[in-house]
Amino acid sequence: MPRRSIEQFRQQRAEGQARLAAHDHLGLKRFLRLDTAAYEDGALPGRTKELLGLTASTVLRCNDCIDYHLEQCVKAGYTKEQIIDALNVALVVGGSIVIPHLRHAVLSLDELLAEKR
Repeated sequence: MPRRSIEQFRQQRAEGQARLAAHDHLGLKRFLRLDTAAYEDGALPGRTKELLGLTASTVLRCNDCIDYHLEQCVKAGYTKEQIIDALNVALVVGGSIVIPHLRHAVLSLDELLAEKR
């Protein structure tokens, strides 16, 4: 299966989010709000939480989540080196099974950084 571009990811995510919202289901709304709130500033800055989200998403092997958190980390001003260091933590925690997702992450990161330039 060919790799999806960051732009394709954004389009599919936006379409999926719109379809979820169209259901107007209280439980879905509450959980999505909880998810958003988890990454807001609190005892930890929101930008730190995004890096934590990236690490957890990598260990959980969710490429959509990896792309989302990579984009947030780049927007938050993390450098490539900082992001790679966080991905190293994910590798140590998750083991070799996360290597395919690290490959995905570095390709997406390169695309996001190229966009930023």
